Amino acid sequence: MSEKVFDRETLLDLTVNFIPLGILIFFIGAFALFPTWGVDPLISGLQFAIVGVTAVLLVILTYYAGKAISTAESEMEAEHGE
Repeated sequence: MSEKVFDRETLLDLTVNFIPLGILIFFIGAFALFPTWGVDPLISGLQFAIVGVTAVLLVILTYYAGKAISTAESEMEAEHGE
């Protein structure tokens, strides 16, 4: 049986990154559905690039942070003999 990558406690620790990620995804959807200032390829492209790259980098950061938290928790459990 395979072990989960992140357990419940790790996911709770990563919630601080999920909330801003949800906000970024909301704004990507809002900008795509309601282009308030019109659609200019340069400006819209820059807008989506800034928000999109930020979201992707946050996903990568969240994954590696979760891995680090899981590893640290495993080492602490092994150290304390639990």
